Amino acid sequence: MRSSPGPAAPQTAASPATADPDAAFSLTRLFDAVADAVPERTALVAGGRVVSYAGLRGRADRLARHLADAGVRRGEHVAILAFNRAEWTESFLGVLRAGAVPVNVNYRYVAGELRHVLADSHAVALIAEESLAATVARVRPDLPRLRHAVLLEDGAGPAAREAVRAAFPGAVGYEDALAGAPLDRALPPTSGSDHYLLYTGGTTGYPKGVLWRQADIFRAAIERRSPGAPRARSPRDVAERARACFPQRMLVLGPLMHAAGQWNALSMLLCGKRVVLSTDRSFRAERVVALAHREGVHTLQVVGDAMARPLARHLLTEPGLCPDLSAVRSGGTPLTPPVRGLWRAWREDIALADSYGGSETGVCGSATGGQDAEGGAEPLTGSRDGRSFTMGGSIAVLDEHLRPVPPGSAAVGRIARTGRIPLGYYNDPIATARTFPTDAEGRRWALSGDFGTRAADGSIVLLGRGSVVINTAGEKVYPEEVEAALKAHPSVEDAIVVPAPDELLGQRVTALVSLAAGAAPDEPGLLAFCRVRLAGFKVPRTVHFVDRVRRTAVGKQDYRWASSVVRGGV
Repeated sequence: MRSSPGPAAPQTAASPATADPDAAFSLTRLFDAVADAVPERTALVAGGRVVSYAGLRGRADRLARHLADAGVRRGEHVAILAFNRAEWTESFLGVLRAGAVPVNVNYRYVAGELRHVLADSHAVALIAEESLAATVARVRPDLPRLRHAVLLEDGAGPAAREAVRAAFPGAVGYEDALAGAPLDRALPPTSGSDHYLLYTGGTTGYPKGVLWRQADIFRAAIERRSPGAPRARSPRDVAERARACFPQRMLVLGPLMHAAGQWNALSMLLCGKRVVLSTDRSFRAERVVALAHREGVHTLQVVGDAMARPLARHLLTEPGLCPDLSAVRSGGTPLTPPVRGLWRAWREDIALADSYGGSETGVCGSATGGQDAEGGAEPLTGSRDGRSFTMGGSIAVLDEHLRPVPPGSAAVGRIARTGRIPLGYYNDPIATARTFPTDAEGRRWALSGDFGTRAADGSIVLLGRGSVVINTAGEKVYPEEVEAALKAHPSVEDAIVVPAPDELLGQRVTALVSLAAGAAPDEPGLLAFCRVRLAGFKVPRTVHFVDRVRRTAVGKQDYRWASSVVRGGV
C-alpha cells in the first residue's frame, strides 16, 4: 500500500536494481517518442500560432533548461497561472522535462485562494501571465518558497507590470527565458514514477492537490486506444500508434488548468493528433464555431450544456458550417436530452459522448460505451440515457463498508476506483486517509464525490455529488437528478438545485431557473412537468427565476452562489 503523502522530497531516478516496470511511461518520454515519430505534424493551434510536434518539444526543452539553470531541482513544484494559450502547453511539458512537477492554478482565484494553492503546493517558481501575476504580487510576502518567476505578456497595464516587477525583482520574460536558455544544460532523466499534481477546487473548502504517479495518470486518464486494442507496452507502441493514426483535430474548450481540458489535450498529443485551443478569455459561441470551421475540427470537447447548448443553437442558424465536425464530447456534467436533441437536429449522425471521471479517479467511463482507460477488464455495458455510464472493471459502487454492491441492487453507494489511483492528496494525510481508504481485503480505493447505483446490466447510474445532497424529511435528493428533469422543459435554459432551511422538513428542495428567450415564468406548470418525471419528495417546493444561472470557470454549476441566493444573499 502506498503511503499517504506529505510534502514530497525531490524525486530521484530509479536505480537498475529497483527498476520500475512503469519507468518508461513518463509523460515526457511518451511525448518525445511521438515527436520523433511525427515531427513535422501540427501538434497545436492557438491564437494564430501553429506549432509542430518538433517545435513544441523544442520550446518545452528550452524552458526546461531555463528552469534548471534558475535552480529548479528535480521533484520541485512549478505553478502555471494562465488562460488557454500555446505557452500553457509548452510550460506544462517544459516543467516535466526539467524533472519538476507542474501545478495547475485557477486563473479566477482571488488573492487568498492563490496564496493557499501556491503555499500548499510548495511552489518554488511561477509561470504566469502578467495581469494574473499582479494578484500574486499582493501575497508575495506570504510565499517564502517562491523564488523565481517567468512572465507571459498579456497586455497588462503599467500599474500591474510595475507591481509584478516589484514583487519579483528577478523575474524574466517568457520569450527571454527561452532565448537565453543554455543549450548545453543537461536535463535529468524522467520516470513514470515521477509525480503529476492536479489541484481541484471541489465544491467545498480550499483546493486540494491530487498527487499521481505519471504512469498511473497516463493509464487512468490519458491513454487513448481503439476498442479492443491492448494498452501500450512501451513508448515505441505509443509512437507507432501516432504514426499510423488519422490526424484528428479536437477543439479543446475546457480550461487547461482543469482536468477535463488538460487530459483531452494530452491524450490528443500522445496520439499524434492536433489540439486546437480557443484563446478567448470568455466563451462566445459564434467565435468558437468560426474557429472550429476555420480549423476543420472533427471533435468538440465541451463542459456540459453551458457550452453545448449555445454552440448547437448557433450551428442551427448556419447549418453549412463545420462540415468536418462529427463528435461532441462532454466532461464534468452530462448533456441533457434537450441539448442532445438540438445537436441531432443540426446533424442527425453527430456522435455525442459523456465522459465520467474526476481528479481523484481519472476517466472512469462513458455514457456511449467505451473501454476501461486502464486497459484491464472488458467494460460493462449499460443504457445510454445520459446518466447511466459504461464503466471499466476497476470501477465499483461501494457500500459503507467499502464492499462493491452487486448489479441490480437498489443500494446507493460511493462510486470508486481501485488499481491505478493517486498516491493521495499532497500535503494532506488526513484527507488522503478519508478519500483513499483500504478495504478489508487490502484493496486501496479512490472514492469519488459522487453517489450512484449499479443497474442490473452492470452499468452505473450517476445520482450526484454527496457534498450537495439534500436531506428532506429523511429522504435524500441528489440535485443533478432534479436539474436534469427541470432542463428537459422546453422553456428552461438552465437550472441549479440546492437545499433551503425548512423548520418541518429540515431541508427544502429549491430550484433556481433561467428561462429560454421569450419564455414566461410558470412555476405551477414547471412543477407539474417535474411531477411526472420525479418522485414527489424530489420535486422542488420553491422555484426562483433568475436572469442567469452562474457557473464556475469550468462550466459546472456554482452551488455556493445558488445557496447564497436562496438564503437571501447576492
